[in-house]
Amino acid sequence: MSILLNAQETQLVLVDYQSKLMPVIHQAEQVLANAVRLAKIAKLLQLPIIGTEQNPEKLGPNDAQLKALCQKTLTKMYFGACADGLVDELRAPSKPMGNARSLPKHIQRKQEDQGEKNTILIAGCETHVCLLQTALGLLDEEFDVWVVTDACSSRTEANRDAAFDRLASNGAELVTTEMVVFELLQSCEHPQFKEGLALIK
Repeated sequence: MSILLNAQETQLVLVDYQSKLMPVIHQAEQVLANAVRLAKIAKLLQLPIIGTEQNPEKLGPNDAQLKALCQKTLTKMYFGACADGLVDELRAPSKPMGNARSLPKHIQRKQEDQGEKNTILIAGCETHVCLLQTALGLLDEEFDVWVVTDACSSRTEANRDAAFDRLASNGAELVTTEMVVFELLQSCEHPQFKEGLALIK
C-alpha cells in the first residue's frame, strides 16, 4: 500500500446515500455534502466513480446530485457490494493473451492503458453495515482501501465509530475529505489546484 494517495491508481466508491435512508443518518447533511465534494474532486481528476444502491425499490435512489456524478450505479441486495459484482467493476480490463499482433486491431490495447487502479477511496452509509461489509470485502480482494470518515455515517455515532475501529484494525486507512483532496492534488502547482481548493473552502 502506498503511504500517500495517487490519483493515477485510485477509484472512488460511494455506498448507499439513498433518499429513504439519509433522513435517519447522524449528521446526514454534512456527510452528504462531503460525499459530493469527493465525487467532484474525483471527476475533476478523472478518477472512476462507482455508486451503489441497496434495494432501491425499498430505500429509494441515491441523492440525485451524487448519482449524476457517478459513472455507474450498482444495484445490490447483499449488504456488501462485492457479492453483487463490485469487484468486477473495479478490476482493470484483462490484458490480451498471446501475440498482440495476431489480434484484431479493435481489441489490441496498449500496455499503458492497462494500469490497475487498486486503491479504493470509499465512503457511505450505513458505516457499520453496507460500508463496512463492502470495505472488508475489498480488503479481502487485496485492494488498498481508504475510508473517508467524514463522508460516512450511521444512525448512531456508536455504530459508526465501532465500524471505524474494525476497519482500521483490518488494514483500512482512515482519512477525511480534506486530506483526500490535498493528497490527490499533491502540489499547489497542479493544474486543477484552484478548482480543487474551492471544493473544500
